[in-house]
Amino acid sequence: MSYSSTTSIVVDDVSKTFKLRYHRTLKQMTVAAAKGRDISDTFTALDKVSFTVEQGESIGLMGLNGSGKSTLLKLVNGVMRPDSGQVLTRGRIAGLIATGAGFHPQLTGRDNVYLNAAILGMSERETNRKFDEIVEFADIGKFLETPVGHYSSGMFARLGFAVAVHVESDIFLVDEVLAVGDRPFKRKCIERMQQVRAEGRTLFYVSHAAGSVKKMCDRVIVLEKGRVGYDGEVTAGIKYLKYDGDDEERPDETEDEEYGADV
Repeated sequence: MSYSSTTSIVVDDVSKTFKLRYHRTLKQMTVAAAKGRDISDTFTALDKVSFTVEQGESIGLMGLNGSGKSTLLKLVNGVMRPDSGQVLTRGRIAGLIATGAGFHPQLTGRDNVYLNAAILGMSERETNRKFDEIVEFADIGKFLETPVGHYSSGMFARLGFAVAVHVESDIFLVDEVLAVGDRPFKRKCIERMQQVRAEGRTLFYVSHAAGSVKKMCDRVIVLEKGRVGYDGEVTAGIKYLKYDGDDEERPDETEDEEYGADV
């Protein structure tokens, strides 16, 4: 696969398979094996997926639950590796790929801002400079001084997105952030992502919401059972999925999690 000096993301013939375990304990597996039952199986989350993204493109990654969207995002982010093929990225990557990712439950919101910012590549000086903006954006009030283990999923999303969006990155990944929280916060997230897009950064946005994809993206990639079913213009991609809804306030759905495998 050829690519230019302006290419931001390369996904080249990528496959990823998970092992699905039907039984949790050693006793259960022993009994099942003695009775001749299957104790595990494999599931192909991604099957020979290929595409390139140029710097500054805004990509809407769409598909039904279980199609492989979250797995692909984690591969692009570098928290997973493909079983075959390669994923190449250029520059610093930031974003929210899972609610609560990168947070320590026993630390306060304040401490986790610094922890999460460091994980995303921000220096302490940079975090100090942006701390007040991050806290204002998250708008979690007195809970900033509370251990995040007591946070709701909405509060996790607020703080996680607030940190990620203030990282000076070349690629911004978003999954699940609009699945939780109230409508004003969702609007604030959309507005901030539009700023990210206007800054010329690459945006990779997983969503089921046709309205927000139309607003945010100039290209849609649709995954179907781990393969690229469509890659092209936004409106045609939404029609390909047969999505009737066009409401940007419609909450995104998260990926199915079966047998401990997030696909």
